[in-house]
Amino acid sequence: MQEFFEQLDINQYVPAAIEFGTNILLAIVILIIGFWIAGRISGAIRGLGEKYQKLDDTLFRFLGSIARYVVLAFVFIAVLNRFGVQTTSIVALLGAAGLAVGLALQGALSNLSAGVLLLIFRPYKVGDFVDAAGKFGKVTEIDLFTTIMQTFDNQQIIIPNGQIWGEQIVNHSHHSVRGVDMHFGIAYDEDIDKAKAVIMEVLDAHEHVLKDPAPFVEVETLNDSSVDFLVRPFCDGAHYFDILYSVPEQVKKALDKAEIEIPFPHRKVIMFKGD
Repeated sequence: MQEFFEQLDINQYVPAAIEFGTNILLAIVILIIGFWIAGRISGAIRGLGEKYQKLDDTLFRFLGSIARYVVLAFVFIAVLNRFGVQTTSIVALLGAAGLAVGLALQGALSNLSAGVLLLIFRPYKVGDFVDAAGKFGKVTEIDLFTTIMQTFDNQQIIIPNGQIWGEQIVNHSHHSVRGVDMHFGIAYDEDIDKAKAVIMEVLDAHEHVLKDPAPFVEVETLNDSSVDFLVRPFCDGAHYFDILYSVPEQVKKALDKAEIEIPFPHRKVIMFKGD
């Protein structure tokens, strides 16, 4: 046994051991620096969302996480490269795996991309009343995949962002002052000026109708059996539905009190008596 160790030239393994140890130390240094850089980049991106109130925190937390994982991916590739591992095949494999996952999750990725765009361009925010994807309600939550609404009858609606983005979005809360369009008809025999005065009295007496801008009351259409008015009072956005659901009843009562006829559709039939 002693002769075996005497014949064994330990010096030939010293360079390999030194190289291996150096690679381990360098790998540790790369990991430490890589994790530090990944954390700094992620924190900087998240800090943008916290610094500016108009930017959405959810989006920047997501982007910060993505940036961190991208940096760490390059860090691990660099570590493997230090030990002589051929990383080209690994990168190709990761690319193929990413493509396969992307094809399998097309719907989810579509919602994700739409969610990112919604959070960037912010066509609506939490608390707004919106009409989107054929649904109307108050926005209670916006995340990267869905928008959650609360309806007036207290139902929760969860809409995938992919169904919202690219379609018409009506934000009823964007402007602080809203106009409320309503239509009322009177008979052709009635006095138009008198009817306008009655409607204006109702609007002037309503507590939520603004004086500036002034309410709009004008004849819009001459229908087959009625003269139709377009009535547009203005109000603060919070009182939109108070106006919409209270004024018609008040106008009806005021027109009845003024003995102004509100016609209903009718048809005149002329009959000829034969010989």
